[in-house]
Amino acid sequence: MTTNEAAPPRSVPTWFLLAVAIVALVVASVALTATLVRGPGAWWGMMAGSGTVAGPGMMVGRAGGQGADAPAPGQPGFVAGTASTPRVVHIWAGPGYAFSPSTIAVARGETLTFEVTVMGPTSHEFMVGPADAVAGDVAGTPEIDGLGMMQTRSLTYTFDGPGPYAFACHAPGHYEAGMRGTITVVP
Repeated sequence: MTTNEAAPPRSVPTWFLLAVAIVALVVASVALTATLVRGPGAWWGMMAGSGTVAGPGMMVGRAGGQGADAPAPGQPGFVAGTASTPRVVHIWAGPGYAFSPSTIAVARGETLTFEVTVMGPTSHEFMVGPADAVAGDVAGTPEIDGLGMMQTRSLTYTFDGPGPYAFACHAPGHYEAGMRGTITVVP
C-alpha cells in the first residue's frame, strides 16, 4: 500500500545562500559605482570608453553646456568654463585613497566647478590650487573639508596661471597613501 505523503522538503545549504547573496551584493555594488561614475547603463560596458571620460583620465563635465561627449581642452569645439558658467567636473573620492579621475585637463584661464563625491566609508577633503601649495597643505588654499560617505560638495576655481596645478586630500595619511591628482593646463 502506498501513501500520499510528500517527501520532506530539502533545505538549501546555508553556505550556498550566503554565496549567492555575496555575488548579488558584488554585482549590485559594481553596477551602482559604474552608474554613479559613468552614467546610467555604463556597467554593461564599463571598459567601452564612452561616457564622461575624454581621454586618459580627463573628465568632461555634464553641466555648463557640455555633454558627456563634449570635446576636451585643446580639441576642436571645446568651450571653456567661465566665471559665470563654469565647466563642471565630477570627482569621486574613494573608495580607498584615490581620486577618480586623477588627471584633469583645463584651458588657461578656465573656471571649473568640482563636484566632489565620497565613495566609501572614509571621510576625505579636496584641496585644489597651485601644485606646491596643494602638496604643502598651505593654509588659504581652496578646499572642501569634512566630506563624509556619499556626500557631494562643490568648489569653484579659476586656473588663471600657467600651472602646475594639483588636487589632493590631506586627511591624516591620505596624501601619503597617494590620494592626489594633477591638473594639466592646455594652451
